[in-house]
Amino acid sequence: MSLAPRAVLVHRRTEYEELLARHGTHGQAAFFLSSRGRSIDEAVRRHERTRQALREVAAAVPLTWRSARVERADLDRFLFGPEDVVVVVGQDGLVANTAKYLRGQPVVGIDTDPGRNPGVLVRHRCTDAASLLRAAIAAGGRAEELTMVEAVADDTQRLLALNEIYLGSPGHQTARYRLGSDGDKGPGEAQASSGVLVGTGTGATGWLRSLWLERGSSAGLPAPCERRLLWFVREAWPSPATGTTRVAGELGRGQGLQLTVESDRIVVFGDGMEGDALELTWGQSVRLGIAGTSLHLVT
Repeated sequence: MSLAPRAVLVHRRTEYEELLARHGTHGQAAFFLSSRGRSIDEAVRRHERTRQALREVAAAVPLTWRSARVERADLDRFLFGPEDVVVVVGQDGLVANTAKYLRGQPVVGIDTDPGRNPGVLVRHRCTDAASLLRAAIAAGGRAEELTMVEAVADDTQRLLALNEIYLGSPGHQTARYRLGSDGDKGPGEAQASSGVLVGTGTGATGWLRSLWLERGSSAGLPAPCERRLLWFVREAWPSPATGTTRVAGELGRGQGLQLTVESDRIVVFGDGMEGDALELTWGQSVRLGIAGTSLHLVT
C-alpha cells in the first residue's frame, strides 16, 4: 500500500530567535540593539509574520496527509522521501538551501515577507497553500524544472546546488589546481586563484551575475530552466608556474569542467552552505556539469 503524501515544511530561525539565542532574553536583546541606536520591534514583527505563516501553511495541509517540519540547520540530517511535497516557508535563499537535498520532489515556495523578499523562488502567499499542495500531486500540474549544477569527486562524493557551486581554499589562501575540460588530452592548465564558480540560470540573479558583469562577458546569462551553465575563475594569478588562459566558459549538456587539486585542501560547497561541503586533498579530482536532477518548482 502506497504512503499518503507528506508535507514537509522547511523554515529557518528568525532574526529574533537568533537574538534570543545570543542574548538569552528579550530584554537583553532589546538593550543590546538600543545601545547601538536600533530597535528590536521590527525583528519581532518579522518573527510574528513568519510564525503566523507557518501556522497558516500547517493548517492548509489536508487531513489525510502526513506532515513534518525541518529547520534549515538540520537539512543535512533530514531524510526526504519520494512521496514528500516540500513547502519552503521563508526567503528565496531557503529554496536553494533545500534543493540540494531533494531528488525530484515538488517544491512550493511561500513568501513570509512580501515586498521585502524578491520572490524569485518563493512566489506564493500563505492563502495559496491549500491549492498549491493539491496541484503538487495532481497529474499534469504546473511546474518549472530548474536546472541544477553538480560536482562529482573521484571518490564518488557528490554535491548538488541550485544557484552555484564554489571551489576554493577554506580560508583566504590561494587555491592551486589544474583546470581542464572533458576530453582534454593533457593534464589541464595549472592555476592559482581565489577559486572557481560554476553557476546556473537561477544563480544568474546573484553571485554569478556579479562575476559576469565584472568580466564584461559576451556569453549570455542562462535562463533558470535552460540546460546551460557559466563558469568563472576568480582572480587567476599569472606566474612562471601558473596560467590564466582558461578563466571563463560555458557548459552544455554532457560537458564537464575538470579540476585536479594541487593544494593541501580545497572545499566544494553549493548555495552558501559552507557547513555541508566536500573536502578534497592533493591529487583528487572533481568534475562539474549539469546535474541529472532538476528542482521541480510548483508554479
